[in-house]
Amino acid sequence: MKKQSALLLFSVLLFQQVAGALAFPIAKYGLMVIEPFTFAFYRFVASSILLLVIVRIRFKENTRSVEKKDYLKIIGLGFLIIPFNQLAYLYGQKLTAAGHGALLFATAPIWIFLGALIFLKEKFNFRRALGVVLGLIGVTIIIVSGAIEIGTEYLLGDFIILMAVIVWAGYTIFGKPLVLKYGAFRVTAYALASGSVMYFPIGLYQAVRFDYSNASFGAWMSVFYMAFGVSIVAYVLWYWVLKYMEATRIAVFHNIQPVIATLMAYIFLGESIGWSFVIGGGIVLSGVIITEL
Repeated sequence: MKKQSALLLFSVLLFQQVAGALAFPIAKYGLMVIEPFTFAFYRFVASSILLLVIVRIRFKENTRSVEKKDYLKIIGLGFLIIPFNQLAYLYGQKLTAAGHGALLFATAPIWIFLGALIFLKEKFNFRRALGVVLGLIGVTIIIVSGAIEIGTEYLLGDFIILMAVIVWAGYTIFGKPLVLKYGAFRVTAYALASGSVMYFPIGLYQAVRFDYSNASFGAWMSVFYMAFGVSIVAYVLWYWVLKYMEATRIAVFHNIQPVIATLMAYIFLGESIGWSFVIGGGIVLSGVIITEL
C-alpha cells in the first residue's frame, strides 16, 4: 500500500470535517421545507446512483473483484450506516431537545477509540486517549452553555441517538479491513447502495405522499449537498484516511466539527461567540495537538 504524507492526510481530514460541519446548517435549512424521510430518500438515492456510476467508470478494468463473503460484510455496513445510523439519528432528533444530538455525537471518538482497541487490536496510546477525553470536554463546554435541557421526556430520543453514534463507530471500525482490501470509493459506494435499497420502500412511500408545492430551489440544493458533499465526499474521504491511519488516531478529529460549525454560524449567520466557545475550542484543539504530537 502506497504511503501518504502526514500533511496530506491531515489536510484531507480537516477538509472532511469542514464538509461534515457544513452539513448541520445546510441540512437544517432543507429539512425546514422537506419532510425528513423524503429528504433522506432523495439524498440516499442520488448519492448511491452517483457513486455507482463513478465506480463503474473508474474501476472497469484491472480491479480486484470483491469476494462473495465480503459482499455480505459490505451489505452489513450499508445496514449500519443508513437504517441504524442516519435514519435513527433523524428520528432521535425528533424526540429530544436541541443540542442533545450534537453533544451525543461528540462521544463518537470514544466509541471509535474503544472499538479500535477491541476489534482492530490497535495498541493503547495514552496521548491519544487523553486527546479524545479533552476533545469531549471541550465540545461539552461549547454545547452545554444554554443548549441542554434536562427531562425524562428526552430519554428515548437520547438513547436512539446514542445508539446511532455507536453504530457510526461500528461502521468506521468494521469498514477498515474492507477499505484496505478494496479501497474507500468502492466500499462506500456498495455500502450506501445496499443501505439505500433497504430504505427504498419506506422512502418511496414518504416521497409519494409528500406535498412538493413549497419545496424551493434552495431546499433541493440542500438535498444535493447532503448527497454529494456528505454522502459521497465526506464519507469517501473518511474511509480513505482510515486506510492510512489508525482509527484511534483519527477519532479525535470528530470533535473539530462543532468548533467549525460554530465558526460558520458566526461568519455567515452573525451568531455571537462567547467565552464558552473560546475555552471549549481551545481544549478541543489542544486534544488534537496532544494526539498528533
